[in-house]
Amino acid sequence: MNVKTAVQQARANSRSGEKTFQSFVAILLTVGGLLMVLPFAWMILSSFKTEGEVTQIPPTIWPQHFTLDNFKTLFDSMAFGTYLTNTLVIVLASFFGLFLNAMAGYGFAKFKFKGRGFLFYLVLATMMIPGQVTMIPVYLILNQMGLTNTMMGIVLPGLVGAFAIFLFRQFMSDIPEELLEATRLDGAGEFRTFLQIVLPISTPILAVQAILTFIGGWNSFLWPLIIANDEKLYTLSVGLSLLKGQNESQFALQMAGSTFMVLPIMIIFIVFQKYIIENYTISGIK
Repeated sequence: MNVKTAVQQARANSRSGEKTFQSFVAILLTVGGLLMVLPFAWMILSSFKTEGEVTQIPPTIWPQHFTLDNFKTLFDSMAFGTYLTNTLVIVLASFFGLFLNAMAGYGFAKFKFKGRGFLFYLVLATMMIPGQVTMIPVYLILNQMGLTNTMMGIVLPGLVGAFAIFLFRQFMSDIPEELLEATRLDGAGEFRTFLQIVLPISTPILAVQAILTFIGGWNSFLWPLIIANDEKLYTLSVGLSLLKGQNESQFALQMAGSTFMVLPIMIIFIVFQKYIIENYTISGIK
């Protein structure tokens, strides 16, 4: 009886220890999360403050007087409307490139042709080359084509990507051949089969890649800065860099520009973080 009681007591102590450890971890993660969120919250709230309130000591968290003057200045005096338009053009072009990546992945997954394996491994090999290495050759090629300082020169190199082709190929490889053959027997061509059968089945991976494509296009900075000499072709990221250089002492204006740049990415990530994590899970399993 004493032995049984001792065992039960040990189990109870073990459960109590586990609960205590879980509570400690939860508190630690909560505190860490708040510390991570605090700078973003302060940045967003500071974008609605006046310049005097942003620089006052001690600093305030909640604005004493909400104002939209900082955002008005961005669009009236800093050409952020032009930067936004250029960024949206890049994002839309990237979505078209997403469609091309899906077509390439489908071709590698379901079509048998000579050199398919070699070409696919060649595509994968490009993932091992840092983008900074290829920027100069790509710039020289576009310069020979007369596409430097043009929107076409900005969007063209980013239309397709090895990583997206790889993910589409791995996902579409699991689509049953019988389903595609039945569609072809009904008289559908390959392009119609791709649009009406393959793409709807590939909705999960399409959604994930669309999110990553939006984030990549929205954050475009280095390549537009290299290829474009005209400020009318700059993106939001480049415009934010110019804002920081030209208005070093106007912190409220910088907070407004940073908020306008970061807030959509934060919303996208918060809403779709499950799909983004699943994307990397799929790539790891495949």
